[in-house]
Amino acid sequence: MTDINADTDRKIDELVRHYFRDLEINCATTTIKILGEFLGLEVSPQVLDSTVGLNGAGQHGAQCGLVEGGLMFLGMIGRERGISDDDIVAACDRYATEFEREFGSMICSVLRPEGFNDDNPPHICEPVSCRAVKFSNRFVREFVGDKSDK
Repeated sequence: MTDINADTDRKIDELVRHYFRDLEINCATTTIKILGEFLGLEVSPQVLDSTVGLNGAGQHGAQCGLVEGGLMFLGMIGRERGISDDDIVAACDRYATEFEREFGSMICSVLRPEGFNDDNPPHICEPVSCRAVKFSNRFVREFVGDKSDK
């Protein structure tokens, strides 16, 4: 029997790699696209356009796009599923707390293995991005009461 969690994790790894390496999509956009696919929520092109600079605030090194993408998705799916604003806000607070506990920070320049340097290798954030998208997928599924594991 195949481990569903392992299949999901493997698929997330493949998608992150594809979005980063083949399509040159940033971490916030990648997070939202993958969560939308896995949770069956169509994400409008305008929302995806809004994430173009959410890679540490335009590479400034501020809040990580992995966090911003997850927070944005919580709001989108919460509204789509009829969850109250108060519950969405509370979920965002829990998400931030748990993300920080899991990853040690929500700041892009801290999460990047070598910070921001001109000589960074390409796709330096891929490993932490894979972990963060898996974290977000599990968190969002719990938030909306989705028991499946896609």
